[in-house]
Amino acid sequence: MRGFRQFLLRGNVVDMAVGVVIGASFGAVVSALVKDLLTPLIAAIVGKPDFSALVFELNGSRFLYGDFVNAVLSFVLIAAAVYFFIVLPVNALVARSHREPPPDPTTRKCPECLSEIPVGARRCAHCTAAVGPAATPI
Repeated sequence: MRGFRQFLLRGNVVDMAVGVVIGASFGAVVSALVKDLLTPLIAAIVGKPDFSALVFELNGSRFLYGDFVNAVLSFVLIAAAVYFFIVLPVNALVARSHREPPPDPTTRKCPECLSEIPVGARRCAHCTAAVGPAATPI
């Protein structure tokens, strides 16, 4: 029983349980967004978005392809909502927070002829002028 308790109280098991609960709640929010906002918007633009009445019969068997179309449409709308309302903004925030500072310069301008010379150069290769050490940035 002691090992089972340690297993349950291990950090990643608790984190996973919290993730599942939050994921289920988030799924309900995204489904409500699609059902209550995006689907009526599509209905306002193109007409009735419910295809469940579409069926055909073949040798006495009914094929309810309208339900399949509804499921595919719902999946595409949910995937688009998650991508455009969650993935893109989060990726933008992560990219903004992980900006790297610009690299240190490897060249500088010659004070005499203004050509590019290496930072550590003591003489310009173009005009042969003696150049002092590079100024260190503050």
